[in-house]
Parts: sequence; C-alpha cells; structure tokens
Amino acid sequence: MTLSPVDPRALVARLEGGLIPAVPVPFRGATIAAEAHHAYAGWMAGQGIAGVAVWAHTGRGPHLTAGQRRTVLDVWREALPGRVIVAGAATLDMARAARTGGADALLAFPRAADPVAWHAALGAELPVIAFYLYEAAGGVSYDDATLAAILALPQVIGIKVATLDSVVTFQRIAALLRRVPGKLLITGEDRFLGYSILMGARSALVGMGAALTDLQCALLRSRLDGDAVRFNRLLDVLDRFAQATFVSPMEGYVRRMLWAAAADGVLPADACDDPWAPPEAPGERDAVIRAVHDARTAGR
Repeated sequence: MTLSPVDPRALVARLEGGLIPAVPVPFRGATIAAEAHHAYAGWMAGQGIAGVAVWAHTGRGPHLTAGQRRTVLDVWREALPGRVIVAGAATLDMARAARTGGADALLAFPRAADPVAWHAALGAELPVIAFYLYEAAGGVSYDDATLAAILALPQVIGIKVATLDSVVTFQRIAALLRRVPGKLLITGEDRFLGYSILMGARSALVGMGAALTDLQCALLRSRLDGDAVRFNRLLDVLDRFAQATFVSPMEGYVRRMLWAAAADGVLPADACDDPWAPPEAPGERDAVIRAVHDARTAGR
C-alpha cells in the first residue's frame, strides 16, 4: 500500500485553533461495543473538531490488541475522511500500523531512553506530536535541552503538554515554544484548559473533549474571535466539569468520559465499560451525570 507523505507544515495549519478529542473506546465488558463505536464516531463527525486522537491513553492504545487498534482506526478514518487522525505510538509497530491505516500524525508516548532518537524514528513514519506527560501517568520530565532537540526535528510538528496540575511546568514549556517558530503548542491540560489557552496553546488534544465536545470547540473559537465574555463563561463551565471528571483515582477518567458521553445522549448507557478502570466508587457515575446536566444548563 503506497501512501502520500503528510506535509508537517500543512498539518500544523489544519490543527491550528482546533480541538482534537482523545477518544475512548466504548466496551461492553471486555468486548468493543461495535454499533456504539460507529455511532459515536458518526456523532463526532458532526462536531466542529479539527480531528481526533486514537490509541492514546484515553483510547487505551497500548492495552488494545493489534486487531482492536486496526478496527478503531478504521472506524475513525471512515467517519472523518477530511480531518486529522492522530494515533498514539508506544512502539514502532504501532507507528507503522498507524501509517498503513491512514493516520495523519503520531502522538509519541514518552520515552526516557534516547528520546531524540525515538522521536526521529517515529518521524520516519509520520509527522510527530511530542508528548510531555506527568510522571505519575508514565511520563518523562524532559528538560529544556531535550525538548529543544526534539522540537528541532523537522518531522516533529509540536508538543502536547499534560502536566495535570503543574502550571509552572506548562509556563516553562510555553516559554520554550515561543522561541521555536513553526511548532504547535497543544494543551492536554483538562484541569486548567482555559488558562493553558491563555498561556499560548494554539490547539487542544484532551480526553475531556470526548464529551461536551461542542462547548470545548466554542471555547477555542471564542479565544480566536476575541470574545472574552464568552470565553470566560465557557472557561467556568468547563472547569467545573473537569473538577467532576478528572479526579482521583485519575485512571478512572476514561470511564467517566464514557459516562459523560452517555449522559449527553451520545452513547448507550450500557456501552460505557473500560476493562482497565479502577473499581467504581459509590455515587461516582451519578456525580458525572449531574456535572453533564449542569454544564449543559450553564453552557446555553
């Protein structure tokens, strides 16, 4: 199969100012809920997104079998023919499968051992989004020299920053990106999404985008339009939603986002299993449902 090369500069332009939801996979038990998955992708196609990220942490990429990953990518590629598909890459085999499956870019899972060579190897397959992830989630605290070397690679189009709660680290990386022209600062900060946009993020690749997607698209659009009143109102709405969904145990957020999509009428209520989720706490799902309803009321 011969595929046309993806132009990194054109890809930056397509992602600029856009939302890229990191999409979860709906399961029933340990089986992908195929009809719900197709319907979810079809619904997402009607949102004002720049694209989606599959096989990322939210999509349980490293946990899926190769066959499941292929199925997931096929569903999203079919549903979003004109938009960007970013595929998580924890191995070179995943990167190659993403390329042959029609993905446009790779999200590089962090690697401590020779990270510059790792990003260069991924870049031989597709344009790469580097990933600064907090260590508790398996990330690596790249220093400025390492980040600068990674960003100097021509196939690296930018970096997603997901620190969870370190504004200081986000500010440091944002300052570094201001000195590297042509590279995209992408926020992955669900818990301070609005502030990260104010700090210079020009795109958002977030698990929170899996639900209430239209409100997050509107947040980014209001920033581009200079509509401070709307931006601040949506910032407050989404901050409160994040406080109900991105909480300890943090690993449970994937299932909470499935619950949120179901509460919004996007997924069947019984297609919200996550085989790798921690035990469900009493009242946890009810709190997510209330948060969705509150956000919809406040976001009108």
